[in-house]
Amino acid sequence: MSAWNASLDAAGIREPDLRRHYSAQRDAVARFRRASYLAARLLLPKPVLPHVVAATAVMHHGDNLLDTGPKPQRVAAWTSWEQEVRKALDSGVSHDPLIRTLLHTTAAYPRLRKVVEEYLSTATAELEFTGFATEADYQAYLDAYSLPAFMLVASLLGPEHDDGDFRAGCRTFIDGSQRLDFVNDLAEDLAEGRLGIPAETLARFSVTENDLAEGRESQGVRELVEHQIERARISLLAAKALPALTANPDGVLLGAVVEIELLTADAAHAWGAQLLRGSASPPVVRSLHVLLSARRRVRRRRVTGRRR
Repeated sequence: MSAWNASLDAAGIREPDLRRHYSAQRDAVARFRRASYLAARLLLPKPVLPHVVAATAVMHHGDNLLDTGPKPQRVAAWTSWEQEVRKALDSGVSHDPLIRTLLHTTAAYPRLRKVVEEYLSTATAELEFTGFATEADYQAYLDAYSLPAFMLVASLLGPEHDDGDFRAGCRTFIDGSQRLDFVNDLAEDLAEGRLGIPAETLARFSVTENDLAEGRESQGVRELVEHQIERARISLLAAKALPALTANPDGVLLGAVVEIELLTADAAHAWGAQLLRGSASPPVVRSLHVLLSARRRVRRRRVTGRRR
């Protein structure tokens, strides 16, 4: 029996068509983010893995709808998808493979329904995004889009009844992660005509969007990049407290994610103004070390648990 089939069994997913639907989402997630899927497979308990895969697939599908094509096409595609998901949540029935896995995962984790509804209600902020005038605009975007999207997955790893601390920890993490993405993906975003660094921050370093678009590696640009990476790093370091807020072994995955984001920040800092020409990636060997160290912690906890 494959490890994936063992996870489906452990999650109680027995019906053949439903197993095929979950497997299709696993394939999509693995194609989209191979490293993330590998981390989840290594570090999550078997009963949790298929549900995290399903939630990740929903987030990825939503991103594609919101980001792909001319705006009228994106608006129409998102509106149709949102209506289909809401109808399925109300009726409990869908023939769409992705939505069917979402319904099953929501039944297993009832707290997910509120998270999905929040995501559906606020995700259109991504349709309107073309850039930020101020830091406050960036923070509003986090609350409207980045955090609700992240919570689709994170809510499955957190405590069943969150008193607010876990969500606050997720907010701290996503602030650092999203800020890092925006500076690390400068080249790609500029090519698409959108910029994730607020205009007021550019002005603070006497940098214009045209300077960035033309790839000018001036002192101001170098200082701007360093400033954004350091702000991201501060949030990511604070997010090291997030795994403890889960109060369960699933926090090991979140801890590894934070560590790999910090490695990415280090790589982006070393790349500096060259980010205008392409993104930096975390070192493969060090990333594997993070995952394998986390895996050893998971195994030690399981052995300790069996001995009790």
